[in-house]
Amino acid sequence: MKSLIRISVCLLSLLYCNSSKAQQDMKIKKNPSGIFSLGVRCPVSAFNDGDWRNFGYGSGGQFRIRVADRINTDWFFDYITGNVGSFASRTDYHIGWSVLYYLTNKDPLGAKVQPYILAGHCFDYTNQKDNLNRSNYAERWSSAVQAGIGAHFNLTKRFDISTTAQYMIHLGTDIHARQENGAVVFEKENGVNLEGHILFNLSLNYKLVDLW
Repeated sequence: MKSLIRISVCLLSLLYCNSSKAQQDMKIKKNPSGIFSLGVRCPVSAFNDGDWRNFGYGSGGQFRIRVADRINTDWFFDYITGNVGSFASRTDYHIGWSVLYYLTNKDPLGAKVQPYILAGHCFDYTNQKDNLNRSNYAERWSSAVQAGIGAHFNLTKRFDISTTAQYMIHLGTDIHARQENGAVVFEKENGVNLEGHILFNLSLNYKLVDLW
């Protein structure tokens, strides 16, 4: 989280130091397709292990490549940590992509707010560890699909703050942690199961260039 704050401060400083020049230099060649953006993000995972008290918080990065007037693509990486009760911790890594469909067809360098719907896919690695014995752990790989809503809030022609709320459904082997006679026991279920959770994201993004 501290790294995300430092990166965000640097990005904001760069933005405001060069905002006038940046707005003059950023031009769309023919249409909005081809705009490449780079950003940092702060994800919050709700329903972590089915308990509202076990929220997961993290940081990550992303880049966007816009492919049409109303269609953008978002490629991301998330690192999320949370609690499993008071006796274990959980770490999740997400790497994936989403397609964004804009509900309005306004100028991407002039519109103040751009709402959208999104859908996509990601791969997930989950690791749960005993808080007192870090060699006692369970892990899994899974694949997930996600869908949700979001919006860009364009502060300048190059810089935006974006928010999303999406539901992710993971397909993989479930792992659970419980305490038994003072010891932490991890259970890994047989077969493949579905596990869903809500993921919120707040991101800072900077439009670098129009690629084509």
